Amino acid sequence: MDSRKETPEERIERLRKEELKNNPFGAFSDGVNRAEFGNSAGLLGGLGWKGTGSIILLLVLGYIICK
Repeated sequence: MDSRKETPEERIERLRKEELKNNPFGAFSDGVNRAEFGNSAGLLGGLGWKGTGSIILLLVLGYIICK
């Protein structure tokens, strides 16, 4: 860690990243809740590449089934 004091925004971001590493299903739930209340970046940011790929795959499969 560097010698300067951590800002509240940096602390929140650091804690959020630690939580994503330790609890991926909780991160999914948080992302869904953020998306529900207007923060769509929270959904994809909380999921990571596997979750994002899963959502894209579900959307494509849903489109194919509807056609």
